[in-house]
Amino acid sequence: MYVIVGAGATGSAAARLLADTGERVRLVTRRGSGPVHGRIERIAADATDAARLAELATGAKALFNCAAPPYDRWPAEFPPLAAAMLAGAERAGTDYVMLSNIYCYGMSDGPLTEDYAISPSSVKGQVRAQMWADALAAHDAGRVRVTEVRASDFLGAGVASLFCLLVAPAVLAGQPGAYPGDLDAPHAWSYVGDVARTLVAAARHEQSWGRAWHVPSTSQLSVRELAGRLAATAGESKPVLAALSATDLERLGRDDSVVAEVLEMLYLFDRPTLLDASATRAALDIDATSLDAVLKEMAVPPAASGS
Repeated sequence: MYVIVGAGATGSAAARLLADTGERVRLVTRRGSGPVHGRIERIAADATDAARLAELATGAKALFNCAAPPYDRWPAEFPPLAAAMLAGAERAGTDYVMLSNIYCYGMSDGPLTEDYAISPSSVKGQVRAQMWADALAAHDAGRVRVTEVRASDFLGAGVASLFCLLVAPAVLAGQPGAYPGDLDAPHAWSYVGDVARTLVAAARHEQSWGRAWHVPSTSQLSVRELAGRLAATAGESKPVLAALSATDLERLGRDDSVVAEVLEMLYLFDRPTLLDASATRAALDIDATSLDAVLKEMAVPPAASGS
């Protein structure tokens, strides 16, 4: 049995993946939401309650942290959530697998490896870095085995990433779109299904513990190139995109607290951001899903896909 906290795109994908391979899954969210499956038990619980999490995770093979508070409340709400999940795994005596991203690294001049220095250049990056530092300290002290899976920007149906929220709907509607930063800078894209497969592989592999793993990128195209490929897949005209500047984000953020939080992350979008996942491919035997398959999934209207 596995316990997953969070039923967003990745948590739900990981739960389905495990269930489809015959595993029992407890999927924990505040409201008991998540995919319907005969081997998925949906449980309503407060993930900041370490005692409740320990109760739910006792006897589990691993506890997955796929949860996150609202983007504009990370500094206040992420630390207690992460602390409770770490404590819950420790008390339950189960392995702990964290879903994360590349915010902890800060700016880079080349492809990021898992050994790249933890040197965040944003508040949200500092939050992520501290979560990993706390978990790694618990691991090094022998209290719990931990590992972390780091993804870049997400792709896939139902994903709440900037590309999927700002660009994909416009492209599929044949309308102009906008995206922050340099539209022609190469960028690592992580398919949500590959993120889920990496999480599960990391939980099952003895080499996983005490280190992080990068999700293999399904593409390293620029935003403009990716939008063009999506348009071609959907049979739409070549997309027209505008680049959102720091000034644009600051103006839009006055009326939208989530958009305001994107401003400090602009460094990820105004320069090449690439990910090296060779260690994941070699040790965990995970490779990326083809971009064509991902774009075909994204090009299907929600009603037709059954979501």
